[in-house]
Amino acid sequence: MDAIGTSKTHQFYLLLKERITSGALQPGHRLPSEPRLAASHNLSRITIRRALDGLSRDGLILRKPGTGTFVRDAAVASAVVADLSNMLAHLAAMGRATRVKLLDFSYGAPPPSIAEALKLGRRDVTQHALRIRYLDDTPFSYLSTHVPQAIGKTYSRKDLAVTPLLELLERSGVVASTASQTISATLAGPEAAAALGVAMGSPLLSLVRVVLDGNGNGIEHLTAFYRPDMHAFRMEMKRTGRGLDRYWRPTIDTEIKPAGRRPATSGRRRA
Repeated sequence: MDAIGTSKTHQFYLLLKERITSGALQPGHRLPSEPRLAASHNLSRITIRRALDGLSRDGLILRKPGTGTFVRDAAVASAVVADLSNMLAHLAAMGRATRVKLLDFSYGAPPPSIAEALKLGRRDVTQHALRIRYLDDTPFSYLSTHVPQAIGKTYSRKDLAVTPLLELLERSGVVASTASQTISATLAGPEAAAALGVAMGSPLLSLVRVVLDGNGNGIEHLTAFYRPDMHAFRMEMKRTGRGLDRYWRPTIDTEIKPAGRRPATSGRRRA
C-alpha cells in the first residue's frame, strides 16, 4: 500500500479496516458515498478518497463505477498443506493457485554470499529472476531467485512466467533433499516497496531459503519479501521427551492470509 497520507487519512483507513476485518462490516456491504462518509466523520472528501484508495489497494473493498463501493467477499481459496519432504509438489501447487509477474530474467555472476550458499565457484553463473506473486489482484510477495546456470538453462523466460520455479526444477530432473530457511523482519527498500505497493520503510517479512540436492549441491537460493498484512507464521508445538526432560518441539508452518479476509480454518499454505 502506498503512503496513506495525512494522519486523519490513516486513522480513517484503520477505522474501516478494523470494522471490515472484525466482521462488523460484512462482505457485500455497500459503503456510504464519499460525501456521506465525509459529513458523518467530519472529514474532507480528499481524506475519505485517499483512505478508500488504500483499502482498495489492499483488497478490502471493491469499487464498482456507477454502482458503489462494497466490502470484498470473504471467501478464501482452498489451502495447500505443505511439509519439507514434499516441498516441490506443495510449493508448485501454491504457485498454480496464484498469479505471477516476471520482472527480470537474466544470467550473471551471483553476489559472493549467494555463490557461497549454493557452493559455487568464483566464475560460476546463475540464472537470476525477479517476480511478484499476486493473490487475486493484490501483490503479496516479491521474490528474487538464483539457480545454477546448468539448471537454469533447462527452462526459458516464458516458462518461468507461467510455471512455478520449483515445478520447473523438478522437470529438469533435480531432486530437492534439504533446505535451510531463515525468517526475519525488515523494512521495505525502494524496489520491494514499489513491487508490493507499500510505502518505503514499511515493515516486511523477510525469508531466505537455500535448497540443496542429495549430494549437497545448491539448487536454488530464494530471497522473498512478504507483506505482513497478508502473510502470517503459525507455530504448532508437540510435547515430547520423558519425565523432567519433556519439552515442546515446535514445527513452523505458514499461512497466507488474503488482505481483508478471514484466515482459512483448516490447512496451511507454504511460502
